[in-house]
Amino acid sequence: MTDSAASTTSALALIADDMREVDAVIAQRLDSGVPLVGEVSRYLISAGGKRLRPALLLLVCGALGYRGPQRFNLAAVVEFIHTATLLHDDVVDESTLRRGRATANQSFGNPASVLVGDFLYSRAFQMMLQANDMRVMEILAEATNVIAEGEVLQLMNTHDASLDEAGYLRVIRSKTAKLFEASSRLGAVLSGSASPVEQACAEYGQALGTAFQVIDDLLDYDGNTQEMGKNLGDDLREGKATLPLIAAMQRGSAPQRELVRHAIEQGAADELDAIVDIVRQTGALEVTREAAAAEARRAIACCDLLPRNEHTAGLLQLASSLLERRH
Repeated sequence: MTDSAASTTSALALIADDMREVDAVIAQRLDSGVPLVGEVSRYLISAGGKRLRPALLLLVCGALGYRGPQRFNLAAVVEFIHTATLLHDDVVDESTLRRGRATANQSFGNPASVLVGDFLYSRAFQMMLQANDMRVMEILAEATNVIAEGEVLQLMNTHDASLDEAGYLRVIRSKTAKLFEASSRLGAVLSGSASPVEQACAEYGQALGTAFQVIDDLLDYDGNTQEMGKNLGDDLREGKATLPLIAAMQRGSAPQRELVRHAIEQGAADELDAIVDIVRQTGALEVTREAAAAEARRAIACCDLLPRNEHTAGLLQLASSLLERRH
């Protein structure tokens, strides 16, 4: 086990009992009179994953001393929202592999994936009503809307080789980091924290989510399919100008820039080996990893406003683990 995996495991062990309660809520709320709804939902959720978004909510609640049952309900809500986005993402991206096995759209077809994703969104909104808190509703409604905007923005940027780092970050802060941010902020709201603490928690989540996605994009050019649980080169096939490619074009020679530009515009995954060589030769991997490290350090700094306890230490471990993430 790598140091990164050990740190993540240690942080998640703090909330293992809480997560079992969340799993019970998930199982209960996946119940539907339509068998295919439960079948598709359980297929994707049972695939595992670190469940980082609900974990963030639980860790922040622990750090700030909230022990009420609403943390289980809202942790399940953010997992449902995340799962819905995965179902829709895989249809849009025509993905075939996630977390080491066939995607839901590959197994059940696109119509079922889209419609079950809709079910999970609507079930999440039913569940968030139980909090009976307009602030909670506001946070989750805004996050869901921003995520949808990020998805559309990413679609608009597909095959656009002129995308710069600012445009790239705008997409991932909307599409990926927003739900991390909302999860952390919800923990502070449930705990009744003062505004500076709430904002620090929200910024922690945003920074952590940004670092997580930047590393994920890096590993598309510096990982392996077995460890990642997805097909390497998918980003290139989908025409996504992620940070490794943006940095490679900034630092490469004219022929290298032209090859990367062509690959993005054409979705030329058959040129993956050549593109990987360019990304490595130009130092784009190091540029990308440093961008992720800067976000991880930003997350770590946000913990200064939190009480010193084992759950805050877990949040620090999670951020630190991203500095060494390899899958």
